[in-house]
Amino acid sequence: MPISTRGAWTKPSNALLLAVLGAAGLFPTNLPADQGGARDGAAPWLALGDPHLDVIPRTDAEAARIAAVTAWPEDFSAAWPFEANAGGAGTVAARGGPDDFSQPAANLTEGQGLDFHSGDALFGRLWVSPPASTIASDGLGPLYNARSCQRCHPNDGRGHPPEGAGDSAVSMVLEVAVPTGAAALAELDRYIAGTHPTAPDPTYGRQLQEFSLVGHPAEYRLEVSYEEIELPLSGGESATLRRPTYSAADLGYGPLHPDAVLSPRIAPQMIGLGLLEAIPAQDILAWADPEDGDGDGISGRAQVVWSAEFDQPMLGRFGHKAGIATIREQVSDAFAHDIGISSPLFPAGYGDCTARQDSCIGAVHGGDAAQSGFEIDAVGIDLVTFYSRSLAVPSRRDVDDPGVLRGREIFYQIGCASCHRPSYVTHRLAGQNPASFQLIWPYSDLLLHDMGEGLADNRPEGRANGREWRTAPLWGIGLTETVSGHTNFLHDGRARSLLEAVLWHGGEAEAARDAVIDMPPQDRAALIEFLESL
Repeated sequence: MPISTRGAWTKPSNALLLAVLGAAGLFPTNLPADQGGARDGAAPWLALGDPHLDVIPRTDAEAARIAAVTAWPEDFSAAWPFEANAGGAGTVAARGGPDDFSQPAANLTEGQGLDFHSGDALFGRLWVSPPASTIASDGLGPLYNARSCQRCHPNDGRGHPPEGAGDSAVSMVLEVAVPTGAAALAELDRYIAGTHPTAPDPTYGRQLQEFSLVGHPAEYRLEVSYEEIELPLSGGESATLRRPTYSAADLGYGPLHPDAVLSPRIAPQMIGLGLLEAIPAQDILAWADPEDGDGDGISGRAQVVWSAEFDQPMLGRFGHKAGIATIREQVSDAFAHDIGISSPLFPAGYGDCTARQDSCIGAVHGGDAAQSGFEIDAVGIDLVTFYSRSLAVPSRRDVDDPGVLRGREIFYQIGCASCHRPSYVTHRLAGQNPASFQLIWPYSDLLLHDMGEGLADNRPEGRANGREWRTAPLWGIGLTETVSGHTNFLHDGRARSLLEAVLWHGGEAEAARDAVIDMPPQDRAALIEFLESL
């Protein structure tokens, strides 16, 4: 079903799909920006609903209050109200240790706290090969990247590329795509206009698995090499960037497709996901400016994906290219593709194996009647989903520090906030949802942006092309070393510091990057000091 960002529908060939899309509330609109249209006179955009949320509509008075509290401030001389509480009422104090990202949101009820800890146990569970005496723990593989969620997200923080001989890629995956003809997508009922026609590798599937059970060859071994690049900065300073080259060595099932494109992805940090999921889709779409109608050089585009959970198009929010719409689907997808565990959304017991890996498909799997035939049932998925939604955002540090205040002002002045949108107010939600009606400070617009050739992976995903990435939320970024024991940033962890991460920015962020290169060293240091306070 083609979707136009310019206000006109292309008639569908499938009447049933049109009915589905209509019921989903997906239609072109000329809404003003505060109701879901594009900002600053840009082309009309889409009104995508939030079927994953039990929403209580905002009143006019609430909309006015929200507009006021999220408006860009003019005074940078002091901390702003509520700025330190990055995660709203669920914000917790940073303890200064590796568990800073592992705390439950402060506003959970007692019952929700129990669910959180149950989900935590499943998140850390080490899965074993089937058949096993304990059906709740078997089903691993046969091919996999990790034995638990926690192995990919140590301390609920971000992963890192392999460093040195013998270090595995357990918190990093190598995704694969093969370009296909446009007709292959156009004929699908679920086609969304602008989606790039790709397919999984016919032998290896959607991503490569580095580990396997006994009797099954692993798919590959990740090799990474780096080229050092010296970059002069103002004031006689310099920085060294490292440009990575990735290769899939020791392929266990023959060659990859000759046109296969590989994209490395480190596991992202886990905090604040439920709050990101509760941001109104229209508030995100209001920031989209795909044709750069305001002429500021920033052309954020929305990712639109077909939701396996709701069987309709939805706004993509999660993943490095915003390829998944909801946390429950993200959790289920990770169980299937990273661990090889079946669930209601992804019922295949063999995970990402393909028809050419017949020994994997024919292996014993861990589905059991007591779990509705799955290796993890809906109850287990819901607990891990609740845990993932409820991990608290730690409070900001040093918000009144003069260096931090100066760095914040620079952040706005050079245009960083044009993509790293500072604040939102989440939907008002029914029940006791801890994400309901919170003023939050994620510093992301959750849109796709062209980041230039330097960061391009050349692997399209949905509507994102090979140069586009979702703006990464910055909350908690200053605690990365405390939590994860490293300072690797960007989608593949190539940047070894926040400054390196900034200096890799190109494309729409090139002007901001150049401003950082040319600014006085003390301003550059203040900018990094501000980022470290987030």
